[in-house]
Amino acid sequence: MDCSSDESSELSDTDVDDYAEKVYMDLKSGNLVARLGTDRFRCPFCPGKKKLDYCYNELLQHAIGVGASNRTAKVKANHQALANLLKTDHADVAGSLPPRQAKALFNPPKPVQDQELFVYPWMGILANVPAEQTVKGGATVMQQLDHFRPSRLDAVHCSNGYTGYVVVHFDKDWIGFKDALAFHNYYKSRHLGKMKWNEAARQGKYIFGWLAKEEDYSSDDPVGKFLSERGELKTVPELQLELSQKTETIITNLTNQISAKSKYLLELECKCNQMDLALQRAMEDTDSLHQRYNEEMRNMQSAAREHSRRIVQETDQLRKQLDEKEHDIKRRSKQLREIVAQTDMERRELENERKKNDVQNDSLHMARIEQKKANESVRILVEKHKKEKEAALKEILMLEKQLDEKQKLELDIEQLRGKLKVVKHMEGEGVDVKKLTEELTKKLDERMEAMEHLDQLNQALIIKERMTNDELQDAKKELKKGLGDLLNPNSNIGIKRMGELDEKPFLRACKERYGAEAETKALEFCSLWQDNLRDANWHPFKVVTTGETAKQIINEGDEKLVGLKEQLGEEVYKAVTVALLEINEYNASGSYVVSELWNNKENKKASIGEVVEHILKQWKVQKRKR
Repeated sequence: MDCSSDESSELSDTDVDDYAEKVYMDLKSGNLVARLGTDRFRCPFCPGKKKLDYCYNELLQHAIGVGASNRTAKVKANHQALANLLKTDHADVAGSLPPRQAKALFNPPKPVQDQELFVYPWMGILANVPAEQTVKGGATVMQQLDHFRPSRLDAVHCSNGYTGYVVVHFDKDWIGFKDALAFHNYYKSRHLGKMKWNEAARQGKYIFGWLAKEEDYSSDDPVGKFLSERGELKTVPELQLELSQKTETIITNLTNQISAKSKYLLELECKCNQMDLALQRAMEDTDSLHQRYNEEMRNMQSAAREHSRRIVQETDQLRKQLDEKEHDIKRRSKQLREIVAQTDMERRELENERKKNDVQNDSLHMARIEQKKANESVRILVEKHKKEKEAALKEILMLEKQLDEKQKLELDIEQLRGKLKVVKHMEGEGVDVKKLTEELTKKLDERMEAMEHLDQLNQALIIKERMTNDELQDAKKELKKGLGDLLNPNSNIGIKRMGELDEKPFLRACKERYGAEAETKALEFCSLWQDNLRDANWHPFKVVTTGETAKQIINEGDEKLVGLKEQLGEEVYKAVTVALLEINEYNASGSYVVSELWNNKENKKASIGEVVEHILKQWKVQKRKR
């Protein structure tokens, strides 16, 4: 059926009930379909409306509203039959509604005149209310009207004070309208309505009440002003139309929100794919760096082997040269012994030459022995340095490999967390979110366990690296002991005592201040400040931060340092601060003087490689001299 055709048909008001009964039978037999599914319905009499799919309570409100409107009798009869069908044959769906809402749907407000204007939001008026009943928000009156469920009430005042009227507010929905009608009918049935109030000349000992309508709204008394300030006039069809429009607006907004969320999910997926591509490129770059690093390590190892081969070759050549010289000396000695001197002078000369040759031969023999010892020491030192370097490189490679695996695991974990966030937004999109979430959570837990295993392995490697470093430090100590007699202060490589005070600045400062006692005072001050440097409780440093880097510098406001500068001057102050910085860098925990291999030419700490290179150079120089 079409609403427009129904409205053009004529049906008398006396035949409405019979026609509604006939339509009800058609609906019940299935000739007209109203129910689409378990909880979805349609109005078979309004096919031209935009909204074709209703919930139970929405369709029931629609049927009741149209059945009570000012439409033609046939349209009203059709919708009354539909409301009867919903309440009688589909009451099982109403079981899921809240009790108050279900009660309102099955007990709708009685139809009123369609063009009758009411004050909206729904308001009732109480007249002749004693002033004492309006105190404390009208608690007494609210208790009396509790079965009508008013939301609140306001006493009406004017310039002269309280007027005796109270305005009762009800909820804005149809349930509130039903409560307002019940309030109106209650007072009307007891002859305490508006008509009786007017007949009694607005006097009496009882409280009168009625529903606020157009007449009250338009009056010039305080009640009319109160109503016009807080409400407006509406008919029931107008309100029904507004509620329908609001419902359609809400549905449209929800549809737009769903579209926006779907678009947002698509954007998230695109970003996730971009992140995957970026991670893949990063992994490829990492593999490329590893390949280049391995190639460079192979080149360095090849160069080291070539260098060792040249050293061994040069040693063999020197050994051959020494053997040839020794053989030549022996040959000349033999020739001298075979020559018979003719005179005593010749014999003495020959004897002297022979002795010289013997001494030179002994010197060369001792030089060859010392050369062998030096060569053996250098060879052992080079081999030890090579082994230590190879072990350190292996540990570095292992740590870098573990670091790469850890970074890869961290990237996988972050990627899984990102996927979990995306999955949380996919609920309602046809995806088994719970199953997908469990799978991603399981993978995330596996990555976290692998991460913990890598951390444990990394700690073990760090401990091993520390042990290797300790062995390297022991080797450096032995190297310092062995080179102490060979190195001198004028050579490029030497041994420097880090944290030991230089006495010269103290002596110069004391000569300026103490005259004849300068040397004694200089020794006293030098000894005193050397003891201060050993004091672990004295730490005249402060931490400064540059960007993300933090470092310790001398605290120039330290009392001892300030006193030293005032007493002995800037040069002594600089000598003490230099010793402080050396101790803090090389032995901060012990606070005592330590020896370090030092590159005197570049004024920096010398590596083992630089020391070995210096010894080889010195050895070559001595070889040329011989």
